[in-house]
Amino acid sequence: MKTTETSAPLPADPGSGASVSKAGPPAKEGPAREKSDGKVLNAFSHGILALWAVMVVLPLLWAVMTSFKDDSSIFGSPWSLPGTLHFDNWSRAWTEADMGDYFLNTVLVVGGSLTGTLALGSMAAYVLARFDFPGNRFVYYLFIAGMGFPIMLALVPLFYVVNNMGLLNTIHGLILVYIAYSLPFTVFFLTAFFRTLPASVAEAAFVDGASHSRTFFQIMLPMAKPGLISVGIFNFLGQWNQYMLPTVLNTDPDKRVLTQGLVQLAVSQGYKGDWSGLFAGLVMAMLPVLAAYIVFQRQVVQGLTAGALK
Repeated sequence: MKTTETSAPLPADPGSGASVSKAGPPAKEGPAREKSDGKVLNAFSHGILALWAVMVVLPLLWAVMTSFKDDSSIFGSPWSLPGTLHFDNWSRAWTEADMGDYFLNTVLVVGGSLTGTLALGSMAAYVLARFDFPGNRFVYYLFIAGMGFPIMLALVPLFYVVNNMGLLNTIHGLILVYIAYSLPFTVFFLTAFFRTLPASVAEAAFVDGASHSRTFFQIMLPMAKPGLISVGIFNFLGQWNQYMLPTVLNTDPDKRVLTQGLVQLAVSQGYKGDWSGLFAGLVMAMLPVLAAYIVFQRQVVQGLTAGALK
């Protein structure tokens, strides 16, 4: 089969008067359009974040403002600033409503459980992240399964277990339950964090003659400080606001925690009408959580982004 080759057309003679149309290069609209779309998306995301901030901050500010009002001002002008700051609301909630005792009990329970959770969780996570042994993945997935186990199903058997151990209505019994409740998430979080740390540092310590315990406590644990602070904040929030577990396992009025005290104070308002004291107690329970997050917010962000920045 023969193929015919056609030569490219010659350009027209300039003197012949024939017009030659030259198509210019296509306009570069891609970068400009992408830049415009990026501005629109940026403005939209900032608007959503601003709306979310308003939805979160306004109720907090309103609760703080209401805690300094008297009962008549709360119902008469709920959105106005207090004309006079009633600090007696706070003192009345602290003493007469026993919020001081509830606050102390909560500090003891959360302080002990948070310390035990971080100590046990960090050691378990370090072993699962750094050492290969038979059953490593099985143990790891058991902790993950514990995160998805509904606590509602465990309340009745947990009550009988704690009662048979003689730990019912005790501070240390509640501490042990809080530790068991928080360990799955702690191990899951810290295992992923320890895997991001350089293994060469631990290997160098072993070469220098350091033991496993010394390497962990003096080298690896300080390097994991951002992760420990991040998971500590999450556990602190969950344990400080825990209501279901102490309601079932802590029925002694003298050992109630803040959440139980707030519910008791709210129930009593139906008969006494001390709404100003209720809001003062609510702000008391809220302030430690806000203070902890404000102080450690930078470490929380570092811990959450450490794996992505490796």
